[in-house]
Amino acid sequence: MDRERLRELMARVRAGEIAPDEALEALARMPFVDLGHARVDTHRALRAGLPEVVYAPGKRVEQIVEIAQALAAEGQSVLATRVEAGVAAALLTALPQGVYDEDARLFWLGPAQVPVVGKGVVAVVSAGTADRPVASEAAGVARRFGNRVDLIEDVGVAGVHRLLAAGDRLRAARVLVVVAGMEGALPSVVGGLVDKPVIAVPTSVGYGASFGGIAALLGMLTSCASNVTVVNIDNGFGAAHVATLINRL
Repeated sequence: MDRERLRELMARVRAGEIAPDEALEALARMPFVDLGHARVDTHRALRAGLPEVVYAPGKRVEQIVEIAQALAAEGQSVLATRVEAGVAAALLTALPQGVYDEDARLFWLGPAQVPVVGKGVVAVVSAGTADRPVASEAAGVARRFGNRVDLIEDVGVAGVHRLLAAGDRLRAARVLVVVAGMEGALPSVVGGLVDKPVIAVPTSVGYGASFGGIAALLGMLTSCASNVTVVNIDNGFGAAHVATLINRL
């Protein structure tokens, strides 16, 4: 249940198309679906503006499939993150209308073209090809949440001229998600070039002293660019979620 569906339900009651008791029954099913192993939140879109999303790691394949089926049965789109190929195969068998993005590790069951509700463009900027899985997750989630997305890849500080060549695209964005591993310098550079919010995403890419993304995380947290804020290591989903909320303001 989201706000548009609730408005439609209320309008149908007012028009006499459905009885008040029928509408109450629909609302009674709204908060969550109890599957035993999971309580699937079908109220989140109404309450928080964005729907329930399934995080695949740590769940058994059959649990992921059952959760996805429960969301679909309630008329909701299904978005699952960090979906590996074997899990994707099971989801596509159970829900053959879905699509799988291998780069982003996203499973989606919903409109092929999600209506754009964001006010501007979310730019997803990545430092290198090794950062692509996290950048693709951020871009894919942002698109499924109703944003126009500009994906700018492989513009890390080792060749900063590549970033400067994309200056017009950076400045045209309303909010930017900047993904980088190694020392994590890219968000600070981008932050110094634009007057928009920059959401920095450290990745676990790098040699030993990068400590699986901790070096990039600490570098981003101590950025001298005041418009930079930071999410957790490899958290492209979280960055896209916050970017979506900013882009709707």
